[in-house]
Amino acid sequence: MKGYLKYFLGKTIWFLVTLVAAFILNFILPRLMPGDPVAAIVSRMAQGMSNASGVQAIYEQYTELFGTDQSMIQQFFLYVRNVFQGDFGFSFSQYPRTVADVLRSSIWWTVMLQFPAIIVGWLIGNTLGAMAAYRKGAFDKVLLPVSIFVSNLPAFGMAVILLVIFAVNLGWLPTSGGYGYDLIPSMSWTFFWSVFVHYQLPFWSIVLIAIGGQAIGMRSMSIYELNADYVKYSRFMGIKDSKIVGYVFRNAMLPQITGLALSIGTMVSGALVAEIIFSYPGLGSTILTAVLGQDYPLISATTLIITIMVLTANFLIEIIYGFLDPRIKAAQAD
Repeated sequence: MKGYLKYFLGKTIWFLVTLVAAFILNFILPRLMPGDPVAAIVSRMAQGMSNASGVQAIYEQYTELFGTDQSMIQQFFLYVRNVFQGDFGFSFSQYPRTVADVLRSSIWWTVMLQFPAIIVGWLIGNTLGAMAAYRKGAFDKVLLPVSIFVSNLPAFGMAVILLVIFAVNLGWLPTSGGYGYDLIPSMSWTFFWSVFVHYQLPFWSIVLIAIGGQAIGMRSMSIYELNADYVKYSRFMGIKDSKIVGYVFRNAMLPQITGLALSIGTMVSGALVAEIIFSYPGLGSTILTAVLGQDYPLISATTLIITIMVLTANFLIEIIYGFLDPRIKAAQAD
């Protein structure tokens, strides 16, 4: 019991320390970007104004509103207080919308795109890798090399290939957007069908890229486990091969579970390429807009979400590993 407590306590402490450090960096780094975002907002709003004092008044008003007239320390404590209240402030690039409103309108598009794509790619890749190691034949000589070749294409390359083939040449699927530009979001069948059709190209561009890496990892671990001493001894003892294979693939899955957790943790940032190519209304496109518009509040909020997701995924996988494989817990508890 003492070993369990020491293991989990150590992981919790490191999680909290890393979270605090990431929180501080998340505040500082966007503010090191050159330029004055408030000046950019004022210049857009003051177009056509010839009154210099009026423009100056607008600038001072927005400087006070966004808190950029305060010192970095004051801004940090204001930022901490607002974050714990769930208030990320106004978006610089999409003012007067709040950051929370911007995130709320885009994050579910990304989650509903990325999460199913990661799970499907993980399942297909691991199944293919396991079959290539155990069955060999066409799985190992044909399907695995093809999936590896496809997965080695850059993400934007895969997206462009699918776009050209299925949207431009064949005309089966739309080229961009999350739904038809002539539609208003509603609970109608027409809207759901439009979302489904627009979903296909970005979804499969992510899935196809994910399959090869998962297949390689699963095949390597499965081959290693199939040649382990406990497998040879079990077969020597006459244990059924189906039962042995169950233990083999359970052990081989441990590193793959880590990869799955990290993929889920980084799924928000991983959607950037697909969303830009297909103009998908998710968080990846929002991040790009925030960076181009020097939108400190929006950049901080999105990167904070990504940071918390990655740290939480790593923390949970460490805890799960402690239950799945006592050797890991015992080694780190010592």
